[in-house]
Amino acid sequence: MKKSGVVFTWLIIAVICLDMFTKFLIVEHFSLYESVEILPIFNLTYVRNFGAAFSFLADHSGWQKFLFEGLAIVISLFLFILMVRNKRTQILQNSGYALIIGGALSNAYDRFTRGYVVDFFDFHYHQWHYPVFNVADIAICIGAGLLILDTLRKDKKAKAGNK
Repeated sequence: MKKSGVVFTWLIIAVICLDMFTKFLIVEHFSLYESVEILPIFNLTYVRNFGAAFSFLADHSGWQKFLFEGLAIVISLFLFILMVRNKRTQILQNSGYALIIGGALSNAYDRFTRGYVVDFFDFHYHQWHYPVFNVADIAICIGAGLLILDTLRKDKKAKAGNK
């Protein structure tokens, strides 16, 4: 029996734990909308996101919570099945899947238990603010980046093999 990508489950658990721990710290030590400057371009700011990325659909009546929870679960199951089918040696792909799964499930847990996602990383320049985000969002972005990198590396190898 081949060793599958399931060994990367530790990364899913690590993302969920780190994200939940940082959200716990923010909720326990910050008031809603409280902001602490860390650097001239970076604050820790406690906000609640009732939508998806960049507060997409946040101003709707609440149905979007169930949509985002369902999508997170379905996508996570699909990616986990891909991890099971992958070889253990497919490190970039398995890591990417695990990071996306961990981030998606952690944010889904927030939506399920709180009705919103806790966000707190706030980058800004003068009056411009990038949308506030959290550790789960970082994991999802890094995971997507690893999958893109893996695809680019495969394309490069395939082109080199055709010469």
